[in-house]
Amino acid sequence: MRDGRVRPKRPKTAIVLSGGAARGAYEAGVLSYLRDGLVRDTGVRAHFDIVCGSSVGAINACVLAATAHDPDMQGSLMAARWSTLNIDEVLPLGTTDVLRFTRSMFGAAPAGSTHRHGGVLDPSALEKVVLEGIPWTMIQRNIAESRIEALAVSATHVSSGHTVIFVERNEPGLPPWGTDPFVHGTATRIRPQHALASAAIPIVFPAVSIDGQYYCDGGLRLNTPIAPAVRLGADRVLVVSLRHRPPEADRPRLSMAPPTPGHGPPSAFFLAGKVINALWLDHIDYDLDRLRRTNAVLDAGQRAFGPAFGAQLNDALVEQGAPALRPIRELRIEPSQDLGVLAGEIARSAEFARRAKGLVARALQRYAKGAEETDADAVSYLLFDQCYCAPLVELGIADARAHKEELARLFAEHEET
Repeated sequence: MRDGRVRPKRPKTAIVLSGGAARGAYEAGVLSYLRDGLVRDTGVRAHFDIVCGSSVGAINACVLAATAHDPDMQGSLMAARWSTLNIDEVLPLGTTDVLRFTRSMFGAAPAGSTHRHGGVLDPSALEKVVLEGIPWTMIQRNIAESRIEALAVSATHVSSGHTVIFVERNEPGLPPWGTDPFVHGTATRIRPQHALASAAIPIVFPAVSIDGQYYCDGGLRLNTPIAPAVRLGADRVLVVSLRHRPPEADRPRLSMAPPTPGHGPPSAFFLAGKVINALWLDHIDYDLDRLRRTNAVLDAGQRAFGPAFGAQLNDALVEQGAPALRPIRELRIEPSQDLGVLAGEIARSAEFARRAKGLVARALQRYAKGAEETDADAVSYLLFDQCYCAPLVELGIADARAHKEELARLFAEHEET
């Protein structure tokens, strides 16, 4: 510095975006507030050095990386695109789709075939949105010019079931990675195929071929990729979750009591929603708890043994081949409402009935009308329509605003690590 003073190093901040299909509109709302509302309310600008996403969060992450050269337009762009979706255009379903899926259930794709194989719905419309709505060539440029440092998206390798984290960053190769034998990092140039693979919900959408290997939804094993953000050097982590956590007193308890009379077996659609919920139940609570425990150990060690404790501990860990530890601040933003309940209400509404012309839309409407109020989880993942997505955007904005003071502290530019 010209005045001889040494400014504190600005910590690296990561944003981690979860998977949840149509629920991804909520993330657009949170991002809209971060870009347009936070600076207005607090005077603090949000900046992301590392962007990580899984499933629909991977698509939103790629939007952030591709438009990092113009952050002021990111919020309004994402909010507008999510708020104008039409389910009949995003999820068209016809007789040929049903026949194609039926054939794929009873046989593998022909050898040498490049056709995507194994999904109920034709992904062409969603692919068009992803391909045309994201300036893909700008990802590499924005990383090269240090507007962001790294982009990471997760996908599931179909033949092995392992999770693969595709990473593009401004340094060659990968940083020291984890020891989990089922999670692999690979340095690559992020292309549309990576985002589409990460968002390819099994059965619903076909798997995607990348360099001759098939991949599907990254949320099956790693729905909220916090660990990759930490490995890529994040000192602060903002996690956007798509799972509502009710207050402890309102959380349902497991009951083994006999069902009430007339309560029949669950429908296939009900089971599909619960299966998706189960598959996307990730390690977010465990990962955040581990971060907090590490922070507590480092803090207690410094208080007990002096400021050199952290360096001495890390020297010993490195000698043993273990990664060094550092304090990491974290903040989670999550829906203040149950998104499944909200989806059911909207699918049963007169407004959606006026729009429900396609087979998928009418199927969601029929199921929601016959389901219990809290049993519309499957609807919430497939309701790619402005009737649902626009309210989710608004909910994301409101929930982020409720955390404005915490967000301002998280993004304070000269905060010491």
